[in-house]
Amino acid sequence: MRSCGSFTRASAPAAETSTPLAVSDFVFKDPLWLLALLVLPLLIWLRGRRAVPVLIVPFAAAWHRPSLIRTSRLPVSLAVVGLALLIVGLARPQRVESRQEVRAEGYDLMLAIDLSGSMQAEDFERDGERINRLQTIKPVIQAFISDRPSDRIGIVVFSGRAYTLAPLTFDHGWLGRQVERLKIGLIEDGTAIGDGLGVSLARLEQPARAAEGGRRLGAFVVLLTDGANNRGTLTPAQATEIARARSIPVYTIGAGRDGFVPFPVFDDKGNKIGYQRRPSDLDEPALRQIAAETGGQYFRADDVRTVELAFSAIDRAKKIEFQAKSHLLTTELFAWLALPGGILLLLGAALTLPRRPRGDTATAASRPGSAPTASGSALAGSAQSGLANSAGTAVADTRFSTAASSSPTGTGRTVSAPPLR
Repeated sequence: MRSCGSFTRASAPAAETSTPLAVSDFVFKDPLWLLALLVLPLLIWLRGRRAVPVLIVPFAAAWHRPSLIRTSRLPVSLAVVGLALLIVGLARPQRVESRQEVRAEGYDLMLAIDLSGSMQAEDFERDGERINRLQTIKPVIQAFISDRPSDRIGIVVFSGRAYTLAPLTFDHGWLGRQVERLKIGLIEDGTAIGDGLGVSLARLEQPARAAEGGRRLGAFVVLLTDGANNRGTLTPAQATEIARARSIPVYTIGAGRDGFVPFPVFDDKGNKIGYQRRPSDLDEPALRQIAAETGGQYFRADDVRTVELAFSAIDRAKKIEFQAKSHLLTTELFAWLALPGGILLLLGAALTLPRRPRGDTATAASRPGSAPTASGSALAGSAQSGLANSAGTAVADTRFSTAASSSPTGTGRTVSAPPLR
């Protein structure tokens, strides 16, 4: 067995997964030997057509004994199969297995999503229908998660407080169901941008992923909000300093349009009864500063198209790289064919060797002065008749007699053989 061939691509230091791939195939190293298989049918045909010498010996029936082994084609069959296996073995069959180990190294990223009351503003449209800001970003976030299968993704939601909705996970199906459950009003109202960013950074704090100086490797945060910080313990500047110290880029997305935007008005039963216009309070300078100081990027999303473009740009900027190694493993299969082929060939040769008759029969046949009994003479005559008929020899009418001797009863008698035709 031997291995050869490998290739490696650079990889980012991040969440790592390994996926082994294997593809097997059978090849012949010296396939020209397979042409020798064409000779085997020719040898069998020539053996069937060869002349067989016939020797006619007078009174040979007197020495005839039944054969201990019936004439069979088994030895020839074993020899042919054995030769075929040896020829295929000489062609050096090999099993070639290509193993490729793909070690995908993705990122750990946290999505910090604003669920404050201002996200109810319906300043977005889809297919001619008004939708609020949360309805706009939900499908975009779902697509963003689906496009990054090798990343561990978590979600932090914030309003007046910040909570972890989902820790870092590879289970993106479950994560998508959590995004679908998002709705405004789950948390007390307000906009705690600093706390939302701080909780996200805390979820990314893992000693195994830290480099020298406590800096976090292979991680980033996507912060999406439509307002200005007015609640919470951490200020946006304090959270930004923590992210900068840990070398964690923060990509910020400011959702919503400037100026006055329509807000829905609901009755006591939760039914929409109209709209009122309120000013948009997006703190765009603060979001720009967070992105600039942490090495991220700021995006303004004032319609459905710009929201999609913002997430697409983040996806391109922080796309995973991977490391792959390929090995070619070759296994020789010669022994699996040559060994049984040699055994069958030797077995076929052993079955063709003549067997010695039993000792008593050989002694009786070679004893001087002994003569066959009457029954033996009759069998000998029948055998001689069969031999003459099978060889196509015409034998003239002949009469002969055999005197029986050493009869068990002590009486001698003469047996006349019938004429042979």
